[in-house]
Amino acid sequence: MTRTRLSLFYLATYLSLTGIAFLAAPQLALKVLFATGYYDSVFVRFVGAFMVALSILVVQMIRHRLEVLYPTTLAIRVFFLVVIAGLFYESRDRLFIVIFCVVAVGVALTGASYFSERARR
Repeated sequence: MTRTRLSLFYLATYLSLTGIAFLAAPQLALKVLFATGYYDSVFVRFVGAFMVALSILVVQMIRHRLEVLYPTTLAIRVFFLVVIAGLFYESRDRLFIVIFCVVAVGVALTGASYFSERARR
């Protein structure tokens, strides 16, 4: 599951970088992500803290080669895609399109790697 493991670096990277950006400069980070709505800085920082925490868990999965959890990362991100689509539908904020695309790329990378490596086994 080497390629699948490597695909998780993308997940860890966007979670940590976005989380740190949300913590350090929430309004600037939202602007960079094309947000059109207003989001309170305190709540954005709170979300950033969760993103950093999740990135730490993903890094530990990568580090310890916890292959049994790789499909779980896919399932969680598919759930998030559904939620993000719903949030876009409700708000019409471009922020959610950007986030959806970033997450979808990761799902595609991990999914393609996981299913091709699983088929070879």
